[in-house]
Amino acid sequence: MTRFLYLVRHGEADPHDGPLSRAGEQQARLTGQRLTGVPFSSITHGPLPRAAQTAGLIAASLPGVPVSACDLAGDYLPFVLDPDGLPPSFASFLAGFPAAERARGPELAAGALERFAQPGGEPGDTHELVVTHNFLIGWLVSQALGAPPWRWMGLNQMNCALTVIAYLPRSPAALISFNDAGHLPPELRWTGFPAAVRPASG
Repeated sequence: MTRFLYLVRHGEADPHDGPLSRAGEQQARLTGQRLTGVPFSSITHGPLPRAAQTAGLIAASLPGVPVSACDLAGDYLPFVLDPDGLPPSFASFLAGFPAAERARGPELAAGALERFAQPGGEPGDTHELVVTHNFLIGWLVSQALGAPPWRWMGLNQMNCALTVIAYLPRSPAALISFNDAGHLPPELRWTGFPAAVRPASG
């Protein structure tokens, strides 16, 4: 049956690789409140502290839903192409990452598609929440839309914004919502988004 995959980028961290900031904690709590009532079968999060903290705060509003860590929901480069085949800005972006990171990510990304991006195997519809990072959400969205595999780049997520993809039997995946931050007040939106592309009022 249909798998509804709910994707949430972790809350704002300070510093970026550190624990959640106060704003990030509030973002996570509000996300949990937004998701109250969804019949989740599971909450999966990446292994880094900012994803684990976010998942824990969301889970407080979803009692009884099992929570687990998974490397496939971690922070990695999902797909790396020869720079000669990319627009210059994207090639320059990838060049800033160590070779080891560029080599490891595609295997994890393939595993993520196998684990998360398939129709449900249960008799009824399933709802699963994955608390993860910007790159993986961009990867799953780009693949759901049939975009070129490098096009995860440029699909940016606000911290604790909500994206939902439906994986249906015998039908293409359906993007239900993308980067939805309606549950966050204006002062808690746009964190984690490149400053150059934020709206002037953000």
